[in-house]
Amino acid sequence: MKRTKHLDINGWLILDKPKNITSAHAVAETRHLFNANKNGHTGTLDPFATGVLPIAFGEATKLISFITEDTKEYAFTLQFGFDTTTDDIEGEPVHSGGRIPSRDEILKILPTFLGDIVQTPPIYSAIKIDGKRAYQLARSGEDIQMPTRNIHIYCLELIKQSSENSFDFRVSCSKGTYIRTLGRDIALKLNTFGHLTALRRLKCSIFSIEDTISLENLKNMEYKTLTQDILLPVETALRDIAALAVSAEDAAKLKLGQGLSPKLYDVQNHIGSVMAAFSGSCLVALVRIDERKISPIRVFNLTTTQGK
Repeated sequence: MKRTKHLDINGWLILDKPKNITSAHAVAETRHLFNANKNGHTGTLDPFATGVLPIAFGEATKLISFITEDTKEYAFTLQFGFDTTTDDIEGEPVHSGGRIPSRDEILKILPTFLGDIVQTPPIYSAIKIDGKRAYQLARSGEDIQMPTRNIHIYCLELIKQSSENSFDFRVSCSKGTYIRTLGRDIALKLNTFGHLTALRRLKCSIFSIEDTISLENLKNMEYKTLTQDILLPVETALRDIAALAVSAEDAAKLKLGQGLSPKLYDVQNHIGSVMAAFSGSCLVALVRIDERKISPIRVFNLTTTQGK
């Protein structure tokens, strides 16, 4: 079937990203499969990593920053004995001959990684230094001083020993956490070397692995089934944000960027917070509530038939 005109599609596709493709490639693939005008992803996954990759279509792209800022959860396998240039299986070995720690030794040091900690991201990363990606500078042989960053580890568990020199872990963490770096630092804390051999994202904000669909399954669907109907509604990403029902007249004002009087609505318990404004079942805007005004901060061009 010939497809020439791109479609205005709105909603969320929660992809189970396969190995050996970039997040950008996954976005391009799904945009082609849906013949969509616009989409984008939240939270880049390394090519060797798999799991939850939320892809926003159309008006949902306006919520990418809200998803990116939220908590993420990963399962990873850390192999001890040697490290690599990239801190994962894709890099070249650097130091070898490291010892294999015991389960008890690992359990003893894990609490030191909980809470607010400081990380030094890997040089093979997409962080920009003087306008260039760190991995580009690293590949050109430049000496790079990576800036540190503050992150938060909510939970870090040792799940099992999966082989003679490898252990499986699960971690819940803040945005900006490099799991490759976490694995490297766990090994260094144990006076040895290590690198990740597997990484799977289990949760990204409110989206979990149970919400995902594989790229292979999408490719096997007939084009006529790849419609708006298989996407999650745009407002799915806002399920933890309080809703505000507004009149059709006030919805029109919000869409024009105009504020509303807080005296018109019961918002006293939400002063200083963000709410999702709806007209009927249609998402109109994200609004910030203060004592003087209800101000739109994101406006959506949706109808009641979209995102179902």
